[in-house]
Amino acid sequence: MQKFAISDVFCPKLFTSLKHYDKKTLTQDIVAGIIVGVVAIPLAIAFGISSGVGPTEGLITAIIAGFLISFFGGSKVQIGGPTGAFIVIIYGIIQEYGVSGLMISTIMAGIILILMGLFKLGNVIKFVPYPVVIGFTAGIAVTIFTTQMNDLFGLGITDAPADFIHKWMCYAEHWQDVNWWAFGIGILSLLLIIYTPRLSKKIPGSLVAIIVMTLAAWVLRTFCGVDSITTISDLYELPHGMPAPRMPEIALKEGQTMINLIQDLFPSAFTIAMLGAIESLLSAMVADGVIGDQHNSNTELIGQGIANLVVPFFGGIPATGAIARTMTNINNGGKTPVAGLVHAGVLMLVLLFLGNLVGMIPMACLAGVLIMVSYNMSGWRTFLWLAKNPKSDFLVMLVTFVLTVVFNLTVAIEVGLILAIALFLKRTNEMTVVRSFSNELDPTHQTDIRLHGQDLEMLHIPAHTEVYEIDGPYFFGIANKFDEISRRIGKDDQKVRIIRMRKVSFIDSTGIHNLEQLYLRSKHCGIQLVLSGVNQHVFEALDKAGLVKLIGRENIRDHINGALARAGEIVGEKIATD
Repeated sequence: MQKFAISDVFCPKLFTSLKHYDKKTLTQDIVAGIIVGVVAIPLAIAFGISSGVGPTEGLITAIIAGFLISFFGGSKVQIGGPTGAFIVIIYGIIQEYGVSGLMISTIMAGIILILMGLFKLGNVIKFVPYPVVIGFTAGIAVTIFTTQMNDLFGLGITDAPADFIHKWMCYAEHWQDVNWWAFGIGILSLLLIIYTPRLSKKIPGSLVAIIVMTLAAWVLRTFCGVDSITTISDLYELPHGMPAPRMPEIALKEGQTMINLIQDLFPSAFTIAMLGAIESLLSAMVADGVIGDQHNSNTELIGQGIANLVVPFFGGIPATGAIARTMTNINNGGKTPVAGLVHAGVLMLVLLFLGNLVGMIPMACLAGVLIMVSYNMSGWRTFLWLAKNPKSDFLVMLVTFVLTVVFNLTVAIEVGLILAIALFLKRTNEMTVVRSFSNELDPTHQTDIRLHGQDLEMLHIPAHTEVYEIDGPYFFGIANKFDEISRRIGKDDQKVRIIRMRKVSFIDSTGIHNLEQLYLRSKHCGIQLVLSGVNQHVFEALDKAGLVKLIGRENIRDHINGALARAGEIVGEKIATD
């Protein structure tokens, strides 16, 4: 038995990268880390506020989680922190369970991610269907866009409903309260974000927008008497240093136990873990294609898990790998996880020394930043492209999208995955074919085998014998399909039933049970069951289940010639085996 070694699943890229580290690489990492740190400032603040916590929590998450993901992660260039994908789920948890519920959910998600890495599930996450990913990503983008209307138009709503439909109804009721100063700042922020890259791709448009609009708001307030522009400091208390770690304050409802609370929060924790795993591994895969490296999926999951396990104790929110910041890191010369550590250090300096300046940022400007984030997340081109693909894929994406927008991300992921699995099983069931033969059998059917350029002769099937061929995996859907066919086809004088399994790559418990029932029914009718072409994997499964002993080893043959010869023995007819 092979021994488990922690190094098989946990080998941080930081430690391997430092083995051949030099001064040139250090310089590149420092420059990249500073730039990506500057880019992360507005995003961390905006994601914190939109999630229902505050700017401090966003910055703390970017600092602590960003540091830990770079320190323990499995990618050389991954940059971690809060992302737009979490806004919806975080906001929903806080609305229902409060900040303490969010802390517990994030800790549980961290544990789930660590366990996923330890059990080597890193590669499994990559098999989440593409339509599901696109559906909930587009849904999140629409939800983020919706949440920013209050700040973009300066409506001043303090108790906006959480769900999509009622939120828009609330906006419609307050349309007469539009603050045109706030709206102007929001629109100008969007224009700066859009057009700055045309002048310089190295300067992030969101940072330019924040600097220019913060200065504009200060001038309007100080010299023009315009005091209706809401800033961060008007709504949130800004920190003066890093907060000390603290345990979550758990307030249980009457009659509720800690176990009940954990059970209630588990679906949300699982959604956070799945979302974090999918986004971080997708980001790492994209980065691999650019830098020509290969990340360690399991190590990356463990690194993400450690970050999410630790950050709640400092008041932070869920974090994962961020594709935009990771690409910024790569494009500015980042080579190793050291760049991610530098990025965390830059954010730490902002938190410690620039808190007063952060408080002057207009909320409408942050709304502009997040609207641009939602546009980039929406993937509307991919959405339209999928509409031209198979209708079933588009249906999965559309259902996931609608459920994300109208209900919540947890329901969307669950239903989307169930739909995708159901469609996969349907397609597999349609692809697998069961055939029957009763007189002659063509050995070259659906194969390219030829003998000396000539077709092989037709194989004679003995009297009182029928051959059934299963072309495809023998799992629960196909097992029942084969059962229905075997019940319909047959003759009253049948004595041997050959099941040709050369194309059966695997068999599950339902298939084994189905095969056992077929044997028992056949035996009851005086029919002998013979198996042909059973591969080693399927044979071992049958042997463990006791079917080899039940059917008889002499009735399980390696190829069809042997099976036909065995049928001939049973019915008393000599069959050539050459």
